[in-house]
Amino acid sequence: MGEAKRRKQLGLMPVVHPFEAELDAGGNVALTRGPVEAALREQIVAALRDTQPAGEDWARAYRRAYIMAGLPEQLIRTREDLEAIPVPPRRRLTGELVFNLDPKTLRDRSLRAMPEYLPLEGGAFLHLRRQETSWDGRRWESLPDTKNPFEGFGYLMQHPLTREQGALIATYDATQWREGRIDFEPDPPAEQLEELERLVRLWHGETPEGWAETHFEALDLPEEEEDEALIPLARRVRLELRERVPLSSLVNLAFASLGEHDVHIPLEHRFYTLDGETWHAYEDPEAELASVDLSGKGGELSELIQNMLDVDTVEVTVWADGRVDWAEGDVPEDQAERVRADLLRATGAGNPDAWAAFTEEVLRDMFTPDTPALEDVDELPVPQAIRLDIPVDALTDPDPLAQALIESEVTFDGQTWRDLYGDLPAELALRLPQN
Repeated sequence: MGEAKRRKQLGLMPVVHPFEAELDAGGNVALTRGPVEAALREQIVAALRDTQPAGEDWARAYRRAYIMAGLPEQLIRTREDLEAIPVPPRRRLTGELVFNLDPKTLRDRSLRAMPEYLPLEGGAFLHLRRQETSWDGRRWESLPDTKNPFEGFGYLMQHPLTREQGALIATYDATQWREGRIDFEPDPPAEQLEELERLVRLWHGETPEGWAETHFEALDLPEEEEDEALIPLARRVRLELRERVPLSSLVNLAFASLGEHDVHIPLEHRFYTLDGETWHAYEDPEAELASVDLSGKGGELSELIQNMLDVDTVEVTVWADGRVDWAEGDVPEDQAERVRADLLRATGAGNPDAWAAFTEEVLRDMFTPDTPALEDVDELPVPQAIRLDIPVDALTDPDPLAQALIESEVTFDGQTWRDLYGDLPAELALRLPQN
């Protein structure tokens, strides 16, 4: 019997209630079209109030979507540049309230600009089909769709502001046991404890089935190799509270928010134990750690992380005019076009303004910590080319390459290469203020 026929016989076919709603910048909701039943209308309105951004969150979300649509005509370097993007005060959402949704529908969803199905209490889902915006409540328009899910991320990563990291406010290491107990090191403030525990459970899975599922997903284990004996007794994860960034991207995206701060979970600080004594890093499950040094000051964990960073890479050279070179055979032929396009998007090569912004960001990040006087130099020389190391695994990974690039050398004349991890290049030293 087919799955659809079986669900129909069991009375589990989806029940759909279409709606249209208007929201103002403050998050107030007016249902302009929807089901007749008052309880359903109230459920839709409440769901939109709870799930849709308002105030500064709405402004932040709209500006990010505007950039991902490729609309800015200049690079977004500062918060002032970002805030110069005007934000329409009204938006109109079209969608459905759905009951008895087939779980396969959720698994088959591809990545889109908007999350399509938002889970609600009682097993219902809010299906967001379309979002439009308006300045006056009469004329409505939508942001243009990108051709594929990753094109928007490519547009986003062109802008220097996307690399800004929020200042670190606090760090908590959480050990969750399979039966549910959670221990923190150090102890968080009492007013944050309950929410931090909720986030840890959300990350690890809120049910026994979720606990196992997220564990196997983190190991990238094929379904046929999943075994109950491999379900961990305990898991450890690090939560970092940081100031919110004005423009979130692949390199600074938060897991959740907590008050005025964002919560980040660094993937290199995830561990599990099957017996309560020997720990394994999700990044390298084959390595066994008698203990996990959560302080990050050294020991087996420090050595393990160092080993994980020692990965096989290929070297590519990206030129300011848009040329991209690599040794023959280093990049699989079926990935060459994607890799080249990703590198052009990430570096801005071929676009003089974007290239200058990208290389300036690299030079300042690499040399300003040891040469603070560079902060007083308004304009840095623009390299003719940059050499990048790319982990071999990233060449066939569908994720954008921007998050995997390792800058190594630059040349200002096309012949002499300067080590980004060495001494200050002469070309930069000449720009320093003279005493």
